[in-house]
Amino acid sequence: MASDTTPRASAPSAAAGTRTPGAASAPPPGAASTARGRRRLLTRRDRITLALMAGVPTALHVLLVWVTALASIALAFTTWDGIGLDSITWAGSRNLTQLLTDNPQFWPALQHNLVWFAVLILLPTPFGLFLALQLDKRIRFSRVYQTAFFLPVVISMACTGFVWQLVYNPDTGLINSIVGANRPGHYIDWIGDPKLNLWAVLVAACWRHTGYVMILYLAGLKSVDPSLREASALDGANEWQTFRHVVFPTLRPTNTVVLVVTVIEALRAFDLAFVFNKGAQGTELLSILVTDNIIGESSRIGYGSAIAVVLLVISLAVIVPYLVATFRKERRA
Repeated sequence: MASDTTPRASAPSAAAGTRTPGAASAPPPGAASTARGRRRLLTRRDRITLALMAGVPTALHVLLVWVTALASIALAFTTWDGIGLDSITWAGSRNLTQLLTDNPQFWPALQHNLVWFAVLILLPTPFGLFLALQLDKRIRFSRVYQTAFFLPVVISMACTGFVWQLVYNPDTGLINSIVGANRPGHYIDWIGDPKLNLWAVLVAACWRHTGYVMILYLAGLKSVDPSLREASALDGANEWQTFRHVVFPTLRPTNTVVLVVTVIEALRAFDLAFVFNKGAQGTELLSILVTDNIIGESSRIGYGSAIAVVLLVISLAVIVPYLVATFRKERRA
């Protein structure tokens, strides 16, 4: 019995010993064709489509943003009436010198832009954060409130200006009708009075900016870990202490975005002031000076580009130091 079972047990081992390494490593049938099929998932047509989808937006971005920005910087040191490239002449720093010393509209316009930025930071930004905190509590009809507060952001700035023109109308406007200043001799000219029109425009700008800030902070609050709030509640912290020491520090990236957006909104402010009274008589802004010099009757392309360069320098002077300080704090943390 034992002699019969020994050859049977050794037969498989002998067969295994005679198996060649090449036969053991040979891929199963169809594996090579599968690998070739995976390598050929992207056809030539797919590559062309992807190249167009990525290349066309990139080319447009470079052409309309970077090329125009660099061209504006170069034109700031020239004089050009916009007719023919051969009429461009080098002016050096003459445009900037004239802008800073001989233009009576420049410093009031710069002051108005700085006031615009300060008001947007001090009023709609905290109020937008407050609205975001309330809506983050999942109160009833929160979606309706979000839509109502965000609706001014969807409306174009020009339409917003026309709407607020109706509100500020001296005769039939809402505000004068409420305060009783819509009678002859008691009119309040919110748009024509240089002492009031800038603040009237800023009210409309704050009305729109509040919804924008609310949505940004609401998105940031959704990313806060609920366990952090639960831990602070277990430690006995009240709602204000939880917000100050737990929630607000986690909103640092959102604060960076809000600051950058606010700086951009303050420096590119144009539509509201232009719709109200063409940016004159108390509502002068740097963006309006750029428009008046480039596409106005004077057609001073170089001079208008110099004002645009000043806008760029001011925005970078505010944004870059804050971003550097923020990134340093994140690295240390």
